[in-house]
Amino acid sequence: MSEEVLLETPLAAEHAALGAKMVPFAGWNMPVQYAAGILAEHKHTREAVSLFDICHMGEFRVKGPGSAEALDGALARAVTDQKTGVCRYNFLLNEKGGVLDDLIVYRISGDEFFIVVNAARRENDFAELSKRLPEACGITDESAATAKLDLQGPLAADVLVRLGVAADALPAYYHFTTVRIAGVDLLLSRTGYTGELGYELYFPAEKAVFLWRTLLACEEVKPAGLGARDTLRLEMGYPLYGHEMNEETTPVEAGFGAMLKLDGQPRRFTGSDALRNAAPKRILTGLVLEGRRAAREGCTVLLDGKAVGHVTSGAFAPSLQRAVAMAYLSPEAAAFSSAAFEVDTGRVRIPARIETLPFYRNGTARKKIEKT
Repeated sequence: MSEEVLLETPLAAEHAALGAKMVPFAGWNMPVQYAAGILAEHKHTREAVSLFDICHMGEFRVKGPGSAEALDGALARAVTDQKTGVCRYNFLLNEKGGVLDDLIVYRISGDEFFIVVNAARRENDFAELSKRLPEACGITDESAATAKLDLQGPLAADVLVRLGVAADALPAYYHFTTVRIAGVDLLLSRTGYTGELGYELYFPAEKAVFLWRTLLACEEVKPAGLGARDTLRLEMGYPLYGHEMNEETTPVEAGFGAMLKLDGQPRRFTGSDALRNAAPKRILTGLVLEGRRAAREGCTVLLDGKAVGHVTSGAFAPSLQRAVAMAYLSPEAAAFSSAAFEVDTGRVRIPARIETLPFYRNGTARKKIEKT
């Protein structure tokens, strides 16, 4: 049997030089951790600032007359009312309301959009959007030509200012702008996947090594891998496609029903009828486990000894010093917020209780940046 040939980001040699442990992820060879380890990288992101290689993500550009209206019908959240300079978390659904992908839409201008998608869903997303958009709306895949770095942590803005970005030019939360860093023009958005103050940088792939080194030359910045990225996002209750979301789960079940504004709005989009006409079969729920032992994906959740759901993501949460998990529970079980649950790991049953997401509530993602 031949081994899978993994794709590599432009920073593969940089990771090797830093002693990163590499693992397969969504068809890519990605750093899961560096020499300091996941716990240290997690802590550094919460307290200072870390740099993540996210070049594996996909980027599309949609441009042409009627693009906003076309995307409005293709995606679950409204696009026509999205202002220029705003990023919006969104969903590409199938007719059953299942999630083909969760993504972020950037409105560049009235009829131009930049869409960031998950690496594992890139080809499927491009094919699906190409079918849904009219010929007047051109869609191009810019993934191979685009590099993406995430600078995340409470000191992220300080680093950018030191590199020459004016504090007044830094975008607000879920907004973006264009800036120049060390002579490189890039799109800078105040977004991220950690719960901390952070920025995502998009720029030409050939500049990846240069900007990676430029950012790491700042003494506060350290590299972090997928391991810390996962524990950080889990503490925040952020979904990961393939775990909390897939084609059989809906955004309503994942807790985003209010975001879709299904009640009182006649807007129709692919999957809207299914979401409006069917009650959710399961509810994504946060669980805090007794002790430090983690429950992994697929573990059964029990109430009074009866299976009522399954874990989608679980880990020891470094910021909380306890094990947490996200799980899909039946709507009836999810309503028993004060009940005593158990998680069956296959070896032991761990007592657990429901906790409202996010688990970690001291993040700096919405921190106000002082203007100069």
